[in-house]
Amino acid sequence: MTQSSQIYGPAIFLAQFLAQFPQTESKVKLQAMARWAASLGYKGIQLPTDPSVFDLALAADSQAYCDDIIALCQAEGVVITELSTHLQGQLVAVHPAYDELFDGFAPEALRGKPAERTAWAVQQLKYAAKASQRMGLKAHATFSGALLWHLVYPWPQRPAGLVEQGFAELAARWLPILDAFAEAGVAVCYEIHPGEDLHDGASFERFLTAVNQHPAANILFDPSHFVLQQLDYLDFIDRYHTRIKAFHVKDAEFRPNGRTGVYGGYQNWQDRAGRFRSLGDGQVDFKQIFSKLTQYGFDGWAVLEWECCLKDAEQGAREGAPFIAAHLIEKAGRAFDDFAGASTDTQRNRRILGLTG
Repeated sequence: MTQSSQIYGPAIFLAQFLAQFPQTESKVKLQAMARWAASLGYKGIQLPTDPSVFDLALAADSQAYCDDIIALCQAEGVVITELSTHLQGQLVAVHPAYDELFDGFAPEALRGKPAERTAWAVQQLKYAAKASQRMGLKAHATFSGALLWHLVYPWPQRPAGLVEQGFAELAARWLPILDAFAEAGVAVCYEIHPGEDLHDGASFERFLTAVNQHPAANILFDPSHFVLQQLDYLDFIDRYHTRIKAFHVKDAEFRPNGRTGVYGGYQNWQDRAGRFRSLGDGQVDFKQIFSKLTQYGFDGWAVLEWECCLKDAEQGAREGAPFIAAHLIEKAGRAFDDFAGASTDTQRNRRILGLTG
């Protein structure tokens, strides 16, 4: 990590790599993954709160456990950048049409019990707030869940007030969680993502209004999801940079034709017009993204999230660290033309302005 840079990195999100490591005692598995990440050149890991590598309830209750996990990772050469509750966040709000599909995100005992599943998810997020605080983390990665996604296309016509009611309910579920994170001094960073009620700038603004501009409600910026929606991800940074507190470095491409476009025609990932790719293989302009985030003073980690429909995960991870490192910008400490500057002199400035009287 270069201390003079406001963007730290490279880091890697471990969620997509959990299955590559043997199922064993959680600390042993985490140690192996931390060692692997460091061997590839990563300085940080974004840690999914999966029981195979992390005991979230224990972390919320025990400073000793958190200190042990931090020390374990540091001994292998990496720090924990953020915790992630993407799966639990999804379960805070699930429309019944998706109950069976999302049941797999919950413990087996809660499957088929949507009310109990939601209560469990809310508690998981509250645990994550306390655990993040104990670990000295500033940001937390998650999903918002969705009550309205089945209504994303306005046909049949939506009844008046339906969208407002949906966001009011989503806000009611999240406000106690946001309060817990605010008390912990940690930003909730919603990954703006299709399938979530918070999937673009307009929907994020609706949510902010519904939660009364809550200071804990922030953004995990991932440009790949904007490529697939054909949304201007650079203008998004200009508009929402004050709320961007986390960053997934993920590439994508959009190649529509006369047969398929944004909606994908129910095809698999390789055949869709919009596809996730490994870093450098897609269309995302990372030079401009890193420049804008540096310009706006983003003070967080650049975290690889590997999801590619073509390239092997190991190759994607291996190539990701040097790619991110090459894009990190050490922010200038002075203006390039300072050498030609002159000292401040009010009377001199008046003469230059022609105000001699």
